[in-house]
Amino acid sequence: MDVDWELIAFLILSAFEVIGSILVVVNKRMVRAAFWLAMTLVTIGVIYLLFLSEFVFLIQILVYAGAVPVLFVFGIMLTRRKIMDEPPTEAAP
Repeated sequence: MDVDWELIAFLILSAFEVIGSILVVVNKRMVRAAFWLAMTLVTIGVIYLLFLSEFVFLIQILVYAGAVPVLFVFGIMLTRRKIMDEPPTEAAP
Protein backbone atom coordinates (compact mmCIF):
# COMPACT_ATOMS: atom_id res chain seq x y z
CA MET A 1 0.00 0.00 0.00
CA ASP A 2 1.51 3.28 -1.14
CA VAL A 3 0.81 6.44 0.83
CA ASP A 4 0.40 9.69 -1.07
CA TRP A 5 2.10 12.18 1.26
CA GLU A 6 1.26 15.17 -0.93
CA LEU A 7 -2.45 14.44 -0.59
CA ILE A 8 -2.14 14.05 3.18
CA ALA A 9 -0.20 17.33 3.43
CA PHE A 10 -2.78 19.05 1.24
CA LEU A 11 -5.67 17.83 3.39
CA ILE A 12 -3.94 18.87 6.63
CA LEU A 13 -3.08 22.33 5.25
CA SER A 14 -6.60 22.73 3.91
CA ALA A 15 -8.01 21.90 7.34
CA PHE A 16 -5.72 24.52 8.94
CA GLU A 17 -6.80 27.02 6.30
CA VAL A 18 -10.52 26.46 6.89
CA ILE A 19 -10.12 26.60 10.68
CA GLY A 20 -8.00 29.76 10.44
CA SER A 21 -10.54 31.40 8.14
CA ILE A 22 -13.36 30.63 10.56
CA LEU A 23 -11.31 32.03 13.45
CA VAL A 24 -10.67 35.25 11.50
CA VAL A 25 -14.40 35.83 11.20
CA VAL A 26 -15.43 34.63 14.67
CA ASN A 27 -12.70 36.33 16.72
CA LYS A 28 -13.73 39.56 18.43
CA ARG A 29 -10.21 40.86 19.07
CA MET A 30 -8.77 42.45 15.94
CA VAL A 31 -5.11 41.63 16.66
CA ARG A 32 -5.92 37.94 17.08
CA ALA A 33 -7.97 38.07 13.89
CA ALA A 34 -4.91 39.51 12.12
CA PHE A 35 -2.83 36.60 13.47
CA TRP A 36 -5.31 34.05 12.16
CA LEU A 37 -5.40 35.90 8.84
CA ALA A 38 -1.62 35.63 8.62
CA MET A 39 -1.79 31.91 9.40
CA THR A 40 -4.43 31.42 6.73
CA LEU A 41 -2.36 33.28 4.14
CA VAL A 42 0.76 31.27 5.01
CA THR A 43 -1.11 27.99 4.60
CA ILE A 44 -2.37 29.14 1.21
CA GLY A 45 1.25 29.86 0.28
CA VAL A 46 2.39 26.41 1.37
CA ILE A 47 -0.40 24.87 -0.71
CA TYR A 48 1.00 26.79 -3.69
CA LEU A 49 4.38 25.26 -2.89
CA LEU A 50 2.82 21.80 -2.91
CA PHE A 51 1.56 22.56 -6.42
CA LEU A 52 5.17 23.43 -7.41
CA SER A 53 4.39 27.12 -7.98
CA GLU A 54 7.44 28.60 -6.29
CA PHE A 55 6.98 32.15 -7.59
CA VAL A 56 3.34 32.35 -6.48
CA PHE A 57 4.39 30.90 -3.11
CA LEU A 58 7.05 33.58 -2.69
CA ILE A 59 4.68 36.40 -3.63
CA GLN A 60 1.99 35.00 -1.34
CA ILE A 61 4.35 34.88 1.64
CA LEU A 62 6.06 38.23 1.04
CA VAL A 63 3.12 40.36 -0.03
CA TYR A 64 0.01 38.83 1.44
CA ALA A 65 1.20 36.99 4.55
CA GLY A 66 3.87 39.57 5.34
CA ALA A 67 2.46 42.96 4.47
CA VAL A 68 -1.32 42.68 4.80
CA PRO A 69 -1.47 41.61 8.49
CA VAL A 70 1.22 44.16 9.38
CA LEU A 71 -0.80 46.96 7.75
CA PHE A 72 -3.93 45.64 9.43
CA VAL A 73 -2.34 45.74 12.90
CA PHE A 74 -0.75 49.12 12.15
CA GLY A 75 -4.16 50.52 11.23
CA ILE A 76 -5.65 49.11 14.43
CA MET A 77 -2.92 50.69 16.53
CA LEU A 78 -3.33 54.07 14.85
CA THR A 79 -7.11 54.21 15.17
CA ARG A 80 -7.36 52.84 18.71
CA ARG A 81 -8.41 55.59 21.11
CA LYS A 82 -8.00 55.84 24.85
CA ILE A 83 -11.60 57.02 25.15
CA MET A 84 -12.84 53.54 24.31
CA ASP A 85 -10.83 51.90 27.08
CA GLU A 86 -11.62 54.37 29.86
CA PRO A 87 -14.72 54.01 32.02
CA PRO A 88 -17.24 56.83 31.69
CA THR A 89 -16.73 59.72 34.13
CA GLU A 90 -19.55 61.06 36.24
CA ALA A 91 -20.69 64.63 35.79
CA ALA A 92 -19.64 67.08 38.49
CA PRO A 93 -22.52 68.45 40.65
